[in-house]
Amino acid sequence: MAEPGVETRTRSSVITARAAASFEPVGRSVATARAFVRDTLQGWGYAEVVDDAVVLTSELVTNAVVHAGTAADVLCLRRDDGVRIEVADRYPEREIPVQQSRTAHSHDRENGRGLLLCAALAARWGVDYSPTRKHVWFHLDIPERPVGTRSAGPVLPDPLLPLTDSRVRVAVVQLDAEGAITSWNEHAEELFGYGSEQVTGKPLGDLAAWPHTPGIGTGLAEALRLSRWEGSYGIRCADGRVIPVYASHLRVRDAQGEPSTVCLLVREYERAVLQTPQRPAGAETGPESRGTAADPFEVFIGSPAPDDLDGLLQRTVERARDMLDGDSAFLLLATDDETELEVRATTGLPSARQRFARVPVETGASRYGSARMPAVHEDLAAVPGAVPLLEGTGMRSVVTVPLKVEGRLTGSLGVAAETANRYSNEEALRLQFAADRIALAVESARLGELERLRRGSLSFLVEASDLLAGTLDRDQTLALMAQMTVPTLATWCAVYTIADQASDPYLSYVLHEDEDLIDGLKALLSSIDPPDPVPTPGARVWTAPGDAAHRSALSASMRELDGPAGPVSSGIHTALATAAAVGGETVVLPLVARNRVIGMLTLGRPTDDHFRQESLELAEDLSRRAALALDNARLYSERMAISQSLQRSLLPPGLPDIPGVEVDVIYRAAGEGNEVGGDFYDLFPISDGAYGFAIGDVCGTGPEAAAVTGLARHALRLLAREGFGGPAVLERLNAAILDEGARSRFLTLLYGEMRPQEDGSAVLKVVCAGHPLPLRLSQDGTVRPAADPQPLLGVMDDLELYEQTVTLDPGDVLLCVTDGVTERREGTRMLGDDGLAEVLRSCTGLTAGAVASRVLRAVERFAQAPASDDMAILALRIPEPHHQ
Repeated sequence: MAEPGVETRTRSSVITARAAASFEPVGRSVATARAFVRDTLQGWGYAEVVDDAVVLTSELVTNAVVHAGTAADVLCLRRDDGVRIEVADRYPEREIPVQQSRTAHSHDRENGRGLLLCAALAARWGVDYSPTRKHVWFHLDIPERPVGTRSAGPVLPDPLLPLTDSRVRVAVVQLDAEGAITSWNEHAEELFGYGSEQVTGKPLGDLAAWPHTPGIGTGLAEALRLSRWEGSYGIRCADGRVIPVYASHLRVRDAQGEPSTVCLLVREYERAVLQTPQRPAGAETGPESRGTAADPFEVFIGSPAPDDLDGLLQRTVERARDMLDGDSAFLLLATDDETELEVRATTGLPSARQRFARVPVETGASRYGSARMPAVHEDLAAVPGAVPLLEGTGMRSVVTVPLKVEGRLTGSLGVAAETANRYSNEEALRLQFAADRIALAVESARLGELERLRRGSLSFLVEASDLLAGTLDRDQTLALMAQMTVPTLATWCAVYTIADQASDPYLSYVLHEDEDLIDGLKALLSSIDPPDPVPTPGARVWTAPGDAAHRSALSASMRELDGPAGPVSSGIHTALATAAAVGGETVVLPLVARNRVIGMLTLGRPTDDHFRQESLELAEDLSRRAALALDNARLYSERMAISQSLQRSLLPPGLPDIPGVEVDVIYRAAGEGNEVGGDFYDLFPISDGAYGFAIGDVCGTGPEAAAVTGLARHALRLLAREGFGGPAVLERLNAAILDEGARSRFLTLLYGEMRPQEDGSAVLKVVCAGHPLPLRLSQDGTVRPAADPQPLLGVMDDLELYEQTVTLDPGDVLLCVTDGVTERREGTRMLGDDGLAEVLRSCTGLTAGAVASRVLRAVERFAQAPASDDMAILALRIPEPHHQ
């Protein structure tokens, strides 16, 4: 059965690869399934759909192993038209909550969210049922990767056809791997006047009049290494003239595998012979443009790949600089709110003007102070600060134009020169024309990049949330916070924590992608005041680390210069390395949980580097999740400390030394993190020469059982020291338990009083109220009960208890245990009283400590599974006298 309203018909395609894995119904399987799908798709070369596939698989496997509680089978199929992933569980009764409740769906509900994501992200998806399994599948299309384009133009009237000479000459020049001419055809001789023997072996650069522009740009050598290139330059003829040509370069390799370049050249006005069409077939062209050549700016940029925004922007600034014969150029993209511009590509500017630096859109009151309008600054020295990006670069004149799409500012393009009065309105119009031609392509590529970043961010946050939710340890949470941000979001990270509102921020964790710099970075941050704990959401710039590192490096350099000549010390190297590590942009994000600032997450970049806005938004999302995880870890640690403190108060602080008696106690509480369970013991002095001992078991677990445990232990001590005998003590304790009402729990208890005698023996008076009977081991190996069973406490109002007197002779042992020992099970077998007696019988001649340890080992070895009940073992032994 398939989901109503969802296309489940699969296309006819061939399965070219498959990978399958099964995952147990445990929480960690979700992360394992994500890693399996990610590794599989990346191994197949399908990086384009990895993020979507990981998100969908995470939701579907979570539904199976967490919500349905069954194992999940994941199958990845590679087809010629995409990839199909199936997730199967063994709980087919679940509903499909999409169509019926789509209008009333709550975002807080868990069920159905995986199917909603499938509907949003997958090309096709569906649900298939069988009697024992349910399959949820989704198909992701792989973006086409064109290898070439064929185009055709419309039929044109003869007057509109491109003009050429009566005889078109196409020079064919072949170059070797080093750029030297190896072949020169007849048309080349006719066009340029050189014979083949004159130019063979010479570099093409000796003949080419390649436009020279300062700074970083595409030169002839770079163009010859490209797989394909088209453009205009000049060739110096034999008579000294420079002929403008239009060239098409193609990089090839010969039969021996050696690379070479084939160059086709025609006169510039005959460029239509070689020029690649810049518009698809059928595109409309106005009459005024049919007879003119394509704009050289668009020719150089070409048709950018949809996922190559950086390449498009870099080619744009280089061509803009060349077009206006400038010394530098820059392109900035506007943020979503159009208040700032982010530097994305530059050429000819110093390294300080790196990518992702931000400048305001409005820098002044006049139209020349706004990036929304074209502007020409003839001399920047007369208007300092007019173009913040160019301050300190030596540029004197600049022309800037906006990039706009449908009237909305999307960026700014500028060209600058080192001489004043270089540009006029004519250059501004030319640059604006070029910007208008490229603005839509830039915006389209930017939106594509933004969509990929957001999908990657979603996958990143899913994994981060899973990791943070997997621990309640504070130190591990701090380490995870730092490791998730470095190096994904930042070069280094520091986490400050705040214990309470009256405490100052404390530097808790520091991480750098270069481990050798961690100590120096930590020392630097420890030497400066921490950032202010401001609860305002969002990232704010923090300059203190960079300023402190700069001062430290300057001080170390001065000391080195003032010192004696010799090898440079390691101190200056450390200072300079730390200054470079924190010399870029540093931001602070507040860690806010439950309306309280509990710390700050500090992220930094190296020298002259800046954060991009999308990274800061992702870091802000991560900081919110990390703050809640850190606060949960803090609360858990506090609750655990309180719980352990209360648990320890239920057990005696220590055991008294009893003259003439060996005593040993072993206590094991069942359950992780528990120090005390329902079992308890006590041993305390009553009066001169008399000691009380007790071992008991409260029914149940949790706070109610712990309350009865505390009541019993303290009541026993108080009543015994008031002079009450064993039966009276237990009868009054029984009444106190019943007074608890609904909170009461019944209690099994063995209580006794012991008096060591002068002859080396000990007299015991014991009362066994529903508890496993104490066993006495005589020196001859005989084991027998030391008391009779009597009613347990907390059930009946009127109890008639009595005490029994037992005398332990030298060498005798009294063993008292709780039912966690005697009821130890392995399948249908149980250790029982007889099994315990058999173990005790083998302990003749052992000390009290050795007896308790042997009993514990026997209990642990009786079954392979960990103990599910608390255990208490109390061993009392009368040592034999030492003979001299």
